[in-house]
Amino acid sequence: MMKRWNAGSRRSNGAHLRNGSAFVSAAVGIGLSFSSPLALAQGAPAAAPRDTGQSPVALADPLVGTAPLDDPDVIGNAPPPGEPVYSGQTSPGARLPHGSVAASPVNNNIELSYPNGVPVPYYYTNPTMIGFTGGGGPTYGGNAEPIIMPVVGDWSPPPAYSQSWYDKAREKASPGYYSVYLNTFDTKAEMTATRWASVMRFTFPESERSHVIINFPRHGGEIEVVGDRTVRGKSKDSHSTDGAYFVAEFSKPFTGLGTFRKAPGDNQGWGIGVSDVDPGARTMSGSYAGSYVDFSTQAGEQVLMKMAHGTSYEQAEQRLRDEVPGWDFDRVHAAARGEWANLLDRVRVSGGTEKQRKLFYSTLFQSFASPRLIAAKGEKFADTNGKVKVAEHDRYGPVPFWDTGRNQIVLLELMEPKVVQNIMASELDMAREKGFMNTSFHGDNAVFLYLGAWERGIPFDYEAAYEYLRKNATDPKGPRGYLAEYMKQGWISDIVPDHNPSPPYAGGKAGVATTLEYAWDDYALAQYAKKLGKTDDYGMFLKRAHNYANVFDKSIGFMRGRTGNGAWISPFDPEEPYYNFMMKEASGWSTLWLVPHDVQGLIDLIGGREAFNAKLDTFFTKPYDPTGICRDCTGLIGQYVQGNQPDQQAPYYYNWSGQPWKTQALVRKILDRTYGSDAAGYGYPGMDDQGATSSWYALSAMGFYPVDPSSQTYIIGSPVFDDVNLDMGNGKTLRIVAKNNSSENVYIQSATLDGKPWNKPWFSHDDIKDGATFVFTMGPQPNRKWGAAPDAAPPSMSSRP
Repeated sequence: MMKRWNAGSRRSNGAHLRNGSAFVSAAVGIGLSFSSPLALAQGAPAAAPRDTGQSPVALADPLVGTAPLDDPDVIGNAPPPGEPVYSGQTSPGARLPHGSVAASPVNNNIELSYPNGVPVPYYYTNPTMIGFTGGGGPTYGGNAEPIIMPVVGDWSPPPAYSQSWYDKAREKASPGYYSVYLNTFDTKAEMTATRWASVMRFTFPESERSHVIINFPRHGGEIEVVGDRTVRGKSKDSHSTDGAYFVAEFSKPFTGLGTFRKAPGDNQGWGIGVSDVDPGARTMSGSYAGSYVDFSTQAGEQVLMKMAHGTSYEQAEQRLRDEVPGWDFDRVHAAARGEWANLLDRVRVSGGTEKQRKLFYSTLFQSFASPRLIAAKGEKFADTNGKVKVAEHDRYGPVPFWDTGRNQIVLLELMEPKVVQNIMASELDMAREKGFMNTSFHGDNAVFLYLGAWERGIPFDYEAAYEYLRKNATDPKGPRGYLAEYMKQGWISDIVPDHNPSPPYAGGKAGVATTLEYAWDDYALAQYAKKLGKTDDYGMFLKRAHNYANVFDKSIGFMRGRTGNGAWISPFDPEEPYYNFMMKEASGWSTLWLVPHDVQGLIDLIGGREAFNAKLDTFFTKPYDPTGICRDCTGLIGQYVQGNQPDQQAPYYYNWSGQPWKTQALVRKILDRTYGSDAAGYGYPGMDDQGATSSWYALSAMGFYPVDPSSQTYIIGSPVFDDVNLDMGNGKTLRIVAKNNSSENVYIQSATLDGKPWNKPWFSHDDIKDGATFVFTMGPQPNRKWGAAPDAAPPSMSSRP
C-alpha cells in the first residue's frame, strides 16, 4: 500500500524462470530451517500436550515476514541503489490477535531515514537494536510510542539513541512473546502483552549504571517521573490507536533519574550543546521529550516494566491494575500464548513439509495484524474527530481496504464472524462521524467487506451501511477521487507530463487502475442494491460495472491510459511499472487482470479462451526487465508480482478459461519460491500490508482463494497439506483432504464434496456453510478434463458465450 518509486538504469536481472516454464511444480523443499519455537518462559504453567513443537502455536514464528527475499530471480531489479530490498514489513513483536498493544523491537532508525517508503520499525537483517515500543501504532508500527531502551553505562539522547549490537541467533519470537540479547549492554530484553498493556523484563549485568531510557519521537510531548517507580507522559501528536497518554511502572525503585529533550530552536544538527539533559528533573516537554531512570543491579537481576496507554492517565492506570496487577511476567506470557493457541487451533493441518507447516501457521499468525481493537465495549476511546466516547461495541480501527480487503477479510469472515460484526459496526460508526465510509488508495472497496459478510450469512444492519457505501460512490465530494469524471464519461483520464513518462512517472491520477477499481466496486454495489430490492440503483451500478472495458485498448490487448480527449496515451510500455501514472504501483501487464468481478468479460475482450490462456502463459513466463524500479514489486514469476496487490488474483484465472491445472501448479510455485526462500527462511515478497500477503499464503495453502471477496465464491487451487480442518465461526468445520499429495503430485485428478463427485474448480459458501468435506485425489500429471468444461467455470458478471 505505499510507496515510492524510482527510474533506474536498465540492467539484466535474470528474473526469468530457471526451467523456462511457469507450470512446473515448485513445491520442492530447499532444505532451510526455521528457528526453533520458543518454549514458555521459565515458571509458566505447564503446557498441554499440544506444545510438542508441532502444535499451531508452536509452529508459528513471528519473525516470518520480517526479512527480504535474496534470490535475484524473484527480486528483479529492485531496489534502487542505496535502499534495502523490501521485506514483508511485518513485526515480530508480542501482541494478541487484533491487538492494539504490541511490545515490539525497533532496529530501524526511522527518525533519521525513511528507507522502506513507510515508517517500518524493524528489518530483520539490521544488526543493531535502537529500542522497543510497548504501545499501539497504526499500519506498520512506526508511529508507536514511546521508545524504551535498557542501557548499561553511557547513553545518548535521541535521535542518535544508544544502539546495541545483538546476536541474531539469540533473538526469539513466538506468538505473544519476543526476546533478544543486547550484546553491547550484556542485557536480555523480553516482552509480552495483554489486550491493553505490555510487560518488559530486562535482565541486567552487575552495574551501578543500569538505565532505562523512555522518550517520545520527534514530535515530542510531555514526560513526568512520578515517585521512585513510575514514568508517565502525553504525546503531542499521537497516532497511537490506544490513546495519547501512557503510564509505565517499574518493579524496582530508581536510584537516580532525569529528563531530556531536543534543545529549543531551529538547529537541525545534533551534538554537544543541542540537547537539554536535566539530571534530577522530573518533568520535561518538547521535541524528543524523555526521561532516564537509573538502577543498581546485580548480575542476572531482573527489572520489569509494565506500561499501558489510554485517553487519560486514569484510564492507563486502570488498565494496568486490571490486566497486570502484579509482576508475574510468565503468567502474562502464558495467557498471551494461550489466546493465540485458541485462535490458531481453529485450523489444523497435517502433511506437507515442516517448513510448509511453519510458514502456514506463521502467515496465519500475521493475518490477524489488522484491524486493531481500539476499545472494548464500555471503554472510553477517541473517535475519528478526537472526541472521547464510550464504545457501544468493540471498536476497531480502519480496515486497509486496498490491501486486506482483497483477501484477509474473507479469512476473518470464515474464522471470526462475531469479530467481523464489530469491525463492520466500527466502520459504520466512522462513516457517521466523517460523513463517508472509509476507503483507501485508488479504490473504494469497503463494499467488499459488507457484501462478503452478507453473502456468508453474518447478521448486520446492511441497509444502514448501504447509505454510506452509496454516498461514497455517487457524491463527488467524497473519498472517491475523480468521481465526477468517472460518472460523466465512464473512465478516468491521465495527464501526460511534459517529459517522457517511461521510465515511470510518479505523478498522475492512476486513471486506468482507478477506473478498474471503481468498476469492481460498482459491481459489488449492484449486487448489494439488488439484495435490498433497490432496482434503480442495481441498474445504475451494473451499467457502471462495465466501465473497465473503456480503458482496454484492443489494438494492443492491454489496459491503457487515455488523455482528457479520449486518445490513448503514447508511448506506452506494458512492462514498465508506474506509481500514479495510468497504473497504481503496477505495470500494464499486472494491471491487465484487475477485473475480478468479470473474468469472463475480460476473456471476451482479449479474444476468447485460447487467446486469454496464451496471454496468461506469457504473463507468467516473460522475463521481467523494466527500466524503472518498483520498490515493492518483488516475488516475481515472469511479469507476475506476488509482492503487490493488483495482480495477486491472476494465478487463479485459468479456472475460468478451461485450464485449471495451470492454476494448480502455478499456485504451488508461488508459495514455494516467493515465501521463505531466502537464507533466513523469513522472507516475504513485497510488503505484507497488515496481513494481505500473509492471507494469500494461508488461504492458498489450504487450497482455495477468494478472487472476488465480495462474492461467496472460492476458487480452487492446489492444497499443500494432506488434511486441513478449518473450524468456521458458526460451529461447523470445513475439511479438505488431498490424497496422494506431495511436492510432485500438485495436480487434481478428481474430487468429491461430501462423497459426491465434484467437477468444478470452485465452490460457494453455501456449499460449505453447514460443514463440508472435500476430497481431492492428486497426481504428478495434469488431468486436463477435470474442471475444464465451459459450464464448470466460476461465476462472472458476463455470461459465457
